[in-house]
Parts: sequence; structure tokens; C-alpha cells
Amino acid sequence: MLRPAALVVILAASALVAAESPLMIDYPADGSVFPPDFAPPTFVWRDAAPNSLIWRIEITFESGAPPLQRTVPGSPLAIGEIDYRAVASTNELPKLTAEQQAARTWKPDRTLWETIKKHSVDAPAVITILGLTSPDRPPVSGGRVRIRTAREPVAAPIFFRDVPLMPSEVEKGVIKPLPKSAFPLIAWRLRYVDEDFSRLLVTNLPTCANCHSFSSDGKTLGMDLDGPANDKGLYVLAPIRPIVTIRNQDVIAWSSFRGKLGGKLRVGFMSQVSPDGQYVVTMVNPYDLGLQTSSSDEAVGGLPKSVRTNFYVANFKDYRFLQVFYPTRGVLAWYSRATGRLQPLPGADDPRYVHTNAVWSPDGKYLVFARAEAREPYPEGARLAEYANDPNETQIRYDLYRIPFNGGRGGKPEPILGASGNGMSNSFPKISPDGRWIVFVQARNGLLMRPDSHLYIIPAQGGAPRRMRCNTERMNSWHSFAPNGRWMVFSSKSRSPYTQMYLTYLDENGNDSPPVLVENATAANRAVNLPEFVNLAKDAWLKIEAPATEFYRISDTALELLQAGRYEESIAEWKRALAMEPSDAQALSNLGAAYSALGRLEEALEQFRKALHADPDNYKAHANVGVALARMGRFEQAVAPLRKALELSPEEASTLSALGGVLAQTGQTVEAAALLEKALERNPDDTDARNNLGSLLARQGRFREAAAHFRKALDAEPNSPILHFNFGRALAASGDTRAGIRHVEEAVRLSGGGHLAMLDTLSALYAGAGRFDEAAAAARRALALALEQQDTQAAENLRARLVDYQSRIHSAETVR
Repeated sequence: MLRPAALVVILAASALVAAESPLMIDYPADGSVFPPDFAPPTFVWRDAAPNSLIWRIEITFESGAPPLQRTVPGSPLAIGEIDYRAVASTNELPKLTAEQQAARTWKPDRTLWETIKKHSVDAPAVITILGLTSPDRPPVSGGRVRIRTAREPVAAPIFFRDVPLMPSEVEKGVIKPLPKSAFPLIAWRLRYVDEDFSRLLVTNLPTCANCHSFSSDGKTLGMDLDGPANDKGLYVLAPIRPIVTIRNQDVIAWSSFRGKLGGKLRVGFMSQVSPDGQYVVTMVNPYDLGLQTSSSDEAVGGLPKSVRTNFYVANFKDYRFLQVFYPTRGVLAWYSRATGRLQPLPGADDPRYVHTNAVWSPDGKYLVFARAEAREPYPEGARLAEYANDPNETQIRYDLYRIPFNGGRGGKPEPILGASGNGMSNSFPKISPDGRWIVFVQARNGLLMRPDSHLYIIPAQGGAPRRMRCNTERMNSWHSFAPNGRWMVFSSKSRSPYTQMYLTYLDENGNDSPPVLVENATAANRAVNLPEFVNLAKDAWLKIEAPATEFYRISDTALELLQAGRYEESIAEWKRALAMEPSDAQALSNLGAAYSALGRLEEALEQFRKALHADPDNYKAHANVGVALARMGRFEQAVAPLRKALELSPEEASTLSALGGVLAQTGQTVEAAALLEKALERNPDDTDARNNLGSLLARQGRFREAAAHFRKALDAEPNSPILHFNFGRALAASGDTRAGIRHVEEAVRLSGGGHLAMLDTLSALYAGAGRFDEAAAAARRALALALEQQDTQAAENLRARLVDYQSRIHSAETVR
């Protein structure tokens, strides 16, 4: 005898047979598994019967629970909320496809949905949708799906970044897909999947935060953070409380004394917090560590080694895939909260390869990372890509490797079977919380935002890869495991160019289910990215406050004023920033630079010394003190801080140049010349090094060699008065007086005519050329300056020369 539920299933099947046309249920897919803590989903279908006016939803349970039924109007599929602040000339409002325009929808109320979930745990619920012309007539169309509810809840919220897609063209190699004006539109949200909407944690920040991760207990947040001037060398480590406050003391500057790697800008890519929250692994520039990829010191790809980039970056006007970027060089380094040091990880520090995208095993004993042969991001003559997966992209395919952490001692990296050597690019490994599985992304090239990316799963020790059932048609990435390991979230563009996030269920054998959409994560014209589960109870995290970013906003304003030559205004803004963070070494250094630009050298030196006190192992702080002392003529005192700066960063061209110039002034000419030549090997465009070396050669009487250096420096800085002045003197000394005079005249003009030494030299050159009228005129201008500056010795010399010039002028007139 049939049970009532089985009878209803047979009757529903009979109704489907009697239906004249098919009805396609687009969502959820047959076999979908929902969490028990999941908000009601929106069912979506397309009815081939043109005369269907209403739809009957019949819900039966293979567990034997009583059937349910609803008659619904089948509302058209809606686009959703629009955020008009995110509308720009470079994007479009979301549009329904032809299939979506034909779709109808129904969302069960919470009471009905709870009943469906309750009775679909042990056996599926069968959802049958029948198209009707009227309630009392047989169905004209029909379709059905089976869905199930898992026993295990998600039981953790998803933290994600909510971004507008407003592409802007920026310079090559800069990872910056949005204009700066759009940064405040970026939001960070938390989503509990049992709720209908996401919770806003923070928005309206003046800077951009990026990849993030959490300790396994959910107590520590780690996040890459952009600082002033798009500095991507900052990282947040902050405790998670109901109100998370990101202060400056929570921000690690990889390039600071805590990092010991010098002041490079682009470090700290795709950083990950260890499960116990005590370490961070990140990718850094091999050149920051002093590692060489070849024996040659020549420039490659048009860039000197000292300024090479590590990333292939192409920015597109197409908002759907507005950017591609991936590293082509890099080594892994690890940071210890206990010691405050950032160090390379042995075995993942070979500069012949790029090592990136590292993640921790659940026990913290090993890391899985992506590796490929290192290469130039922009080979000579190569065209830049114009769209995602353009064949002109620099080709790179990563393999996944495993390496022991071993307390930071590292070990031998081993390729992972099934995720290496397969002719594809394998990236984004994530290890399940029980340590049994690795889910990774496979694409044809690169990593990050790949249109053709698919999720694959393999045993953690390696094995045959299996393409996951949850994959959608377009882009599958940014995946993360829930703390219980049964649920995984990922991002996709399958329904819209504006990325959405989905869940899939994984059973004990690693089998996954079709994707279920986390609806209303954000506005329909904004994108969800970087979704990451965090192990938190309900309401354990309510808000983010970020006073550190206000400091960065003021710092950016101050820096823009400094670069624009508005020094007094810049000083005022740096003082505002320092009122918030009195010991910030970078702000102190920049305040010193503003004072220095105004010639207020004692005040500049005071700020540079404060910066050095705040950051005693920062080579730039030592260098700034040395340069300030040199500008004040205190060359002997300048030697020690410059030597210390060079000890901390031995290959820094600017420090080599500054120390070389100071040693030349103190008579240590052999060492000075060697340092200056080395500086030019590191950076041939260093005009200070060329000027200093030229000056040294001129003092040795090697005027033609000196002139060649001044000429090259002028090619880079054609409006430099000091370079024209030095070039002119070298030309005149080598016998080309006419050209020498021309360049010293240009130096006087560019300096505004207010430089005593330049006018004095010009008058002497005029006299040497027999142009005594012009010599006297230049000498009178120089004398006026000498008197104004109370330089009595210079004034006395100029008066004597003026008498001589006047005598010669008188003699010439007498002869005529």
C-alpha cells in the first residue's frame, strides 16, 4: 500500500505527463543542497507554454512528510537594488538576458521554507512547478527539481569586500583598477546566510584594503592595506571585537624597521595569517632581499634592476573584467608577531622562480603555494593586453607546491600531484579545515579574475583532480571553507558581470553540490569579491573603525602639496598628520623634506632626526640625516649616517650617490669615485650621482669626462640650474668658452638671477672672453647679492674685480 507522500509524488508525476509543454527550472539546480541556516531562496523558471497565467508549486517529501502546495503569480525576475553612486561612464547598469527576461520567480515565506528544510534532511524534497491557465484547469506545462538540506549548518558569517566596477586607465604596472575618487564607495560587509541582507561594517574609507584572512579561532584579522601614495607595503593585524578598530599601531609596514627589507613600495602580496595568528606569510620582491636572478646588472625590460616591477598588470575599460594582474617574480617571506621580523622562507626564496599565493595547512605545519619560472612582466616589444585572456598577456602557468614551515626554517618544496605539470595555470589553493582536501583554481594563464577559471579538488597529499560540480559558466574563484569544512563559498560572474557569491556543500568524500546563490549580498551594480569565512558567533562583529586611514588621507593630501611645490601648505598638513601619529617616521621625513625645500635646513634636520629615532633601522632615515648635514656644509658629520644607511641597504643607488658626493667633499676621492660609479651601475638615470661624479672629475682636472656626465644628467633634468652651471664651467675649462658661457647664462636664468656663485662665475667667464661690459654688469649683480647676504669676503673680491673690469673697459675706449 502506498504512503500518502508517495501517492502525491505519483500524482505530481501524472500532472507533469499531462502537461503540454516543458517548464525549465533554472534555479535551484537539481540536486542542490541548502544549509539548515539559510534564508529562503528565489526559485527561477522559464515556462514554454505561452498561455500559462499562474503557477502551482507542489512540494513533496521522499521522507514521507505531508505534501505542501501553493499557487503563485510567478513574478518576473527583478534586477535588484541599484546604487546610483556606482554608475559611471565606464560601466553599464545590469541588464537581464533574453532568458532572464522570460523567467518567473517565487520565494517561499520563512515559515514554509523552514518546513521544507526540516523535512528534506534525510531524503530530498521534490519541488514541482506547474503552469496553469486557470486554477481549475489541468496544467499546460511543468518541471521539477529535487533539493536537500544538509545536517551541518554554515554556522559562520562571510566577510567580503563590496566594490563598484568603475575602471580607469592608469600607468602600466600599477595595480589600481578604480580611480581614487571611487575608493570611498568601497564597503566591507558581513553576511550571515540565514539573513536576507548583508551587514555593513565600514565604508567611506580614503584608501583601499585588499586580500584578508583570519586565524582559525576567528580572533585575528589580517588584511593588506594601501597606505599613502598607493603604498602597498602595509598590513593590518588587528584583534576582532564587536567594534574592530584599525589604529596605526595595528599596521605593519613591511618596509619599516619591523621588516628589515628596506623601503621598497611593492611588497606584501596575498598575505595570509597562520591558523594560530602568530605568523603571516607573504610574497615580496626578491630584489628587496638582495637576491639576484642573473649575473648581469644590466637593465631588463627597460627598467634598472633597482626599480623592476614584479607584476604583469593591464587595466581595461571593460568593467566586466576590468583588470588582469599576476606576479612574475617574487619569493615568500614570513613575519613573526613575537619578533617583529620579516624573513625569507628557505626553499621558497629561489629568485629563479615566482612563489606566491601561499596558504597555511590547518595545523600550521606546512604551506601550499603557487610557483612558476620567474620572468619579465613586460618583455621588450610585447604589446599590452587589451582584454582578459588576450593572447598578448605575458604567459605564465603556475604549479602548486607544498613546503614545510618548520618554525620558519622552511625545507624542500615538492610539486603537488594533480595540481602541477598539467599545462594549465594552477592557483588559489585552499586546504579544508580537516586537512584532507585542496580546492584550487585552474585556468589557461595567470591568476585572479580569470574568465575561464574553474574549481578543482584533490586529496591534500595530491592525486587525480576532479572538476567540481559547483562550477558555473563564467569565473569561479575567491573560495573559502567554512570552519566546519562542510561548506565553501566562492565568487562567480555567471548571472551578471557584477560578481556574486555562491555556496556549495562538500560531503565526507569531497563530493560537492550544485551552487546556491547568496542573494542580495550587495546592490545589483556592485561586485562581491574576496568572500572569506570567519569563525565567529552571531553578532560578535558589528563594525570596523579605521582611524589609521584618516591619517593616510591627510598624508596623501600633504604629499600632493609637497610634490606640487606648495611647501608651506604641505608643512601644515604634515603637522596635522603628526598630531594623530607623532612617531610616524614617514610623515616626519616628509615634513623634513618640505622644510628642506624651503631652505630651512635646521628644521629639516630636526625632523629627520625624529624620524631616525622612531625608526632606527630604516636606511632612508639615516640617509636623510646625512643629506641634510651635507646641504648645510657639515660634510664630516654627514659621513657616519650615510655609511649606516648604506650598511642597511647596500645597493641603494641614491645612498651610494650621496655618500660618494660627501666623501668627494672630504677629500676621499678614490672611495668617492667608486661609490658614484656603482650608483650609476645601479641606476644610470641618477642625476645626483652623475653630478657628483662630474664634480669630482672636474676637481681632478678631467674636464671633458666631467662634461660628459653633466651632459647626460641634463638630458634627464634639462631645467636644472646647478647642472647647467656645472656643465658650463666644465665646458669652459676644457676650452669651449662660448658654450660654457651659454650654459652658465641658462643657469642664472633658471635660478631667477639670485645665485651669487653663478653670477660671480659668469662675470669671470665674460672677462675671460674679453666681454668686459657684460663681466662688469654680472659682477655688479653679484656684488649686490653679496652685500644683501652680508658676505664681506665675496663683496671685497667683487669690488676689486669691478675696478679691474672698469679699467679694461676704459682702456678699450681710449684705444678706440
